[in-house]
Amino acid sequence: MTGWRPARVSTAVLLALVAALAGWICLDWWAGNGGEAPPIPWTAVVGTILLATAVVAAGLPVRRWVRGVRDRVLDPLVAARTLVLAKSAAYGGAVLVGWYVAQAVAMLPDLVGSRTAHLVMAVLGALAAVGVVAAGLVVQQWCRIPPPDDEDAEETSRDG
Repeated sequence: MTGWRPARVSTAVLLALVAALAGWICLDWWAGNGGEAPPIPWTAVVGTILLATAVVAAGLPVRRWVRGVRDRVLDPLVAARTLVLAKSAAYGGAVLVGWYVAQAVAMLPDLVGSRTAHLVMAVLGALAAVGVVAAGLVVQQWCRIPPPDDEDAEETSRDG
């Protein structure tokens, strides 16, 4: 793909920090006005883990093909969509990391009763979201086509 810029770790970290700050400000305002912190169900954590797994599963056929195992045809559109999925997972996961970190930080001042359980779920959610970021970055690397060998490049330039 021409003009494609890969997801960068620095951009993902920046997105996570901005999301954490924005989330913490919103949660602090909400709690200051008498609101309860939004619950984090276990299904959110499991769903985040499943998302990371799905990103890796989508990238495996592209990885095999790039490594030379070409027993099946790889549709270029599927490969391009996998690359877009990987980049989206890296950045979307970073925003999720920020949101879960914001919830964890919001729980720290008053750790009693159910707030402790909320803190645990927020930490687990953040860890699962880090998995989504990692999956996106790894699958994006899998989608890279290695540069041609010097001999192949010379043959191509002589033929062309």
